[in-house]
Amino acid sequence: MSANHDGRVVVVTGAGRGLGRAHALAFAAEGARVVVNDLGVGLDGTPGSDGSPAAHVVDEIREAGGEAVAHAGDVATTEGAASLVARALETYGRLDTLVNNAGFLRDRMLVNLGEDDWDAVVRVHLTGHFLPLRHAAAHWRAEARAGRTPVARIVNTSSGAGLLGSVGQGNYSAAKAGIVGLTLVAAAELARYGVQVNAVAPAARTRMTERTFAATMAAPGQGFDAMAPENVSPLVVWLGSAASEGVTGRVFEAEAGRITVMEGWRPGPTADRGARWTPAQAGEAALELLARSEPPGAVYGAADTP
Repeated sequence: MSANHDGRVVVVTGAGRGLGRAHALAFAAEGARVVVNDLGVGLDGTPGSDGSPAAHVVDEIREAGGEAVAHAGDVATTEGAASLVARALETYGRLDTLVNNAGFLRDRMLVNLGEDDWDAVVRVHLTGHFLPLRHAAAHWRAEARAGRTPVARIVNTSSGAGLLGSVGQGNYSAAKAGIVGLTLVAAAELARYGVQVNAVAPAARTRMTERTFAATMAAPGQGFDAMAPENVSPLVVWLGSAASEGVTGRVFEAEAGRITVMEGWRPGPTADRGARWTPAQAGEAALELLARSEPPGAVYGAADTP
């Protein structure tokens, strides 16, 4: 089950800081040659003061004896996504794994959420997953059709906010839920070309969550920072490796030392009248079915959230 990446080329988007940086370093430690993408924007997507976070991570990898190259394009544009895949192919001659991770936040309650803030967050998270996936998949399809079926992997980044919802994050929650849907479709469509597609819903301390997750130690004696982003990377590295053969179309939560397979929408209690319902009948049936169903998880930040 080794996640050795010797000879493999891995692209990680949003890899200048936080989870992406941790993933890039972890892949490099396993022998991967890494394309480190980061646009260098601030927490809300506006131009940042650090214009080259990707280059800093590349320096870290090279100083540790690894191979890496930076890419500073906007992966939520066709040009940026295409040039990202091209950077891997032109530099290293191949592409094996794509980790989609880029994103930022513009939190607002729904009644205060402007269209620009909605569009910006959906664009970076959802379009910023779709376009790199699309261009990488086109390359792998061409390889498969040429008789060189790849052992290719895509790891997408969703969130608990996308699985359960999060108060004050309607735009982010919607985008992260969309990433789960995209993952399921991509896994089904791309399997014939040797591509596996999975998603992780991480909980870790990054720029986006540092006010939520302070430096927190795990249980006594475990001796590690439970909310460090490095705790999520081992699962991502394994999913991005040849060792994950046969695992596709799945969503995992990863936090501290815990990994959970998430089980999504599937049929629960059902009633079939065999004819059209009246509104009153439909309501009675719905209430009866709800009484027999599992209650949904609490929305993050809701009043009844523990």
